[in-house]
Amino acid sequence: MHNTVQNLINIKNKIKETNKSYNVIKIIAVSKTFCLEKISPLIDYGHLDYGENKVQEAFEKWSEIKAKKPDIKLHLIGGLQTNKVKVAISLFDYIHSLDSTKLAKKIADEELKQSKKIKIFIQVNLGNEEQKSGIRLEKLDELYKYAIKLNLNIIGLMCIPPVSEDASLYFNQLKLHNKRLGLKELSMGMSGDFIKAIENDATFIRVGSNIFGSRY
Repeated sequence: MHNTVQNLINIKNKIKETNKSYNVIKIIAVSKTFCLEKISPLIDYGHLDYGENKVQEAFEKWSEIKAKKPDIKLHLIGGLQTNKVKVAISLFDYIHSLDSTKLAKKIADEELKQSKKIKIFIQVNLGNEEQKSGIRLEKLDELYKYAIKLNLNIIGLMCIPPVSEDASLYFNQLKLHNKRLGLKELSMGMSGDFIKAIENDATFIRVGSNIFGSRY
């Protein structure tokens, strides 16, 4: 068995140990920067959810495979520039990084042109970190209402907690806002903190290095 597949199985086993409802948790294998040779064993094993940060890299890597294997679900987990929305809508099934009304409008317009509906998470910058994408918490409701008005399919919230602080505090906060808005999905947790995320009701976790190893 290939080591990436074994790593994925190990993660699944750890999730089962949390006593949370295992079947509702989707593991997004964050394949950004990794070549197809590294990803192929997971595809052959039957894993369906993959995360990419950059639209152009994802397009070059996945277009052909997606055409052959339509069951594969691609998740855009990095920031999305408005000039990349057209390509993003054509390729991705999920966008985890909606963070402005301008981007919401662009996505809505492009969905109409392409007759396609994307599942979308609003990214919230809970730590108010300048270097990170995400809407500030005080603007969340405004963006959510605008997105719903545009008929976007908002399925949940997403966050990346500050590295130096206890992730659980942020995961709990996001869980409460997700519940308040009546949203069902929750995208949070990465290689170092996905167990804490699951304990706070995450339904999508984004795991890269624990599956593929270190990036160079």
